[in-house]
Amino acid sequence: MVQSDTRGGRPLQKVATVPLPTSMGVFDAHAFERSDGRVYLALTRGEVDGAEEVVTRVHSECLTGDVLGSLRCDCGVQLRLALRAISAAGRGVLVYATGHEGRGIGLVDKLRAYVEQDRGADTVDANLAVGRAVDARDYGDSAAVLAALGVRSVRLLTNNPAKVEGLRSHGVVVAGLEPLPTAPHVRNLRYLRTKEQRLGHVRPTGATLDGDRDPGPVDPGSVVDVSDLVGPRFAAGAPSSDRPYVVLKYAQTLDGRIATATGDARWISCEQERRVSHALRAACDAVLVGVGTVVQDDPQLTVRMVPGASPIRVVLDSTLRVPDDARILEDDAVTTVLTTDRSPVERRRALAARHVGVRLLPAGPCGVDVGAALAALRADGVETLLVEGGSRVITSLLGAGVVDRVIVGVAPTIIGTGTDAVGPLGITSVADGLRLADPSVRIVGTDVLVAGDLVAQGGAP
Repeated sequence: MVQSDTRGGRPLQKVATVPLPTSMGVFDAHAFERSDGRVYLALTRGEVDGAEEVVTRVHSECLTGDVLGSLRCDCGVQLRLALRAISAAGRGVLVYATGHEGRGIGLVDKLRAYVEQDRGADTVDANLAVGRAVDARDYGDSAAVLAALGVRSVRLLTNNPAKVEGLRSHGVVVAGLEPLPTAPHVRNLRYLRTKEQRLGHVRPTGATLDGDRDPGPVDPGSVVDVSDLVGPRFAAGAPSSDRPYVVLKYAQTLDGRIATATGDARWISCEQERRVSHALRAACDAVLVGVGTVVQDDPQLTVRMVPGASPIRVVLDSTLRVPDDARILEDDAVTTVLTTDRSPVERRRALAARHVGVRLLPAGPCGVDVGAALAALRADGVETLLVEGGSRVITSLLGAGVVDRVIVGVAPTIIGTGTDAVGPLGITSVADGLRLADPSVRIVGTDVLVAGDLVAQGGAP
């Protein structure tokens, strides 16, 4: 049944309503059409007609972020986070605002603005450089959709005060604002900082771990901004065309073990420290482990503890020992296995059939050649790489001199005999040891995080 509504001040017709099952639950999808043919989509859950303080997200259309998973913005993550919040509340609305691409400047001009950003402009100046407004969005149609649905007042899921004022100016009663912080990625960190500093958004990146502003131990369930933890050089990305920027992160006991003598490593770190580790994954293009870690610990290597984008998962596996039922093969996050010609051809084909990337690389003294692995990842566009172990991989990368940043979580636990975090590096005197430049120390839950840029023998980074 076609219904007309102009209560929000705009002529709209409801042209279709249909149940829409999603991974976040079943929603009712309502299509509203304007006289010029533009269609707005509203997803509702529960009864909203006549309801007060309805959990609501007015989401600006973003093809690159919502559909293609672009890491230049946080739009796709916010969209999924909003649907999850509405589903959890049992009642709510998500209005998908078409015509809002690039803060209302359109897809083509948004891509042109990306070019300006790559030349050094922030998102505000980039829009101005292509001759468009900083923010050209209008919220009249979104207000009309909410009016047509009978929503009396909303609790708005947004970080943007201008969106609140825009909806209020068209008659929407905004009873409250609920921020949607997301775990930042190195590729959208400047974008998020610009939102906060130049557009007045509520802090979009969550609590900081910077020592000067540390609010205390990280609360389980909070979003964590690890941009200070990874250091200022991190944002610059790859140090060369030959390899990514490499962040080495591991958790150990007070006596330097990453596992017991039986191989058990779950869980050395506390929940808050693990949340920081997930935020580190969300900040990087890829996360790398050795096959030994996959066999022993069966990690998932996703960002399930924070709202963010899961990185590409990379496994060093010279003979393809990765088990068929390994969790890194079972979900929709991307997995790449770097192997050698020592691996069975049939096994390579079987993994490829499961849409797992298999790259054949030269062998090194300890399996896959480390330099070749990093060069292959860099050629594939990986600019930032998080390395999580195990001991053999940690030792290989440190020995090869390709680690830029080290982050170590130390748990207040002693286990005695077990797996050392770092194996032999050929260092015979303390003076020749690898050191951290300007190290920082943070308390996260019950654990201590030590971080710093790696300094090689002689003091060079």
